[in-house]
Amino acid sequence: MSAPLPVVVVLDRVRSAYNVGAFFRNADGAGVAKLVLTGYTGCPPHPGIAKTALGAERQVEWEHRRDPLAAVRSLKDRGYQLAAVETSAHAQDLFEWNPSFPLTVIFGNEVEGTHPELAAECDALVRIPMLGMKQSLNVAVAGGIIMYELLRKYRSRS
Repeated sequence: MSAPLPVVVVLDRVRSAYNVGAFFRNADGAGVAKLVLTGYTGCPPHPGIAKTALGAERQVEWEHRRDPLAAVRSLKDRGYQLAAVETSAHAQDLFEWNPSFPLTVIFGNEVEGTHPELAAECDALVRIPMLGMKQSLNVAVAGGIIMYELLRKYRSRS
């Protein structure tokens, strides 16, 4: 196995255990270094997480932190760039964004998005281009797109 992608994914108050499980699966596939589950985000062992993670929850390094703000500030203090995935018009297009590594990517609650205090800590807000009528994706689907685009960008660095 190659070295992990120098990306930490933070889940901020993600309600659905199935979405959390899908994040574990995506993180395993893309080689993400770690998941940080914050607030009331579900944690293994949980049957809903296990159902969608299919064992990835045992492969991907993770931790739970009650306070998401403390978690992201700790990562920032260790040199991680912080980015939140948002649907805001002020966010950069994912395909035009040039991230720095190591990187922390924050995904917010399925309905409310990223808490404003967390977004304020970020170096970048990033959005997935949406060309249809709907302006958002399921958070786990968005997570897969972002993680694999980061893997592509990391591999293509000169």
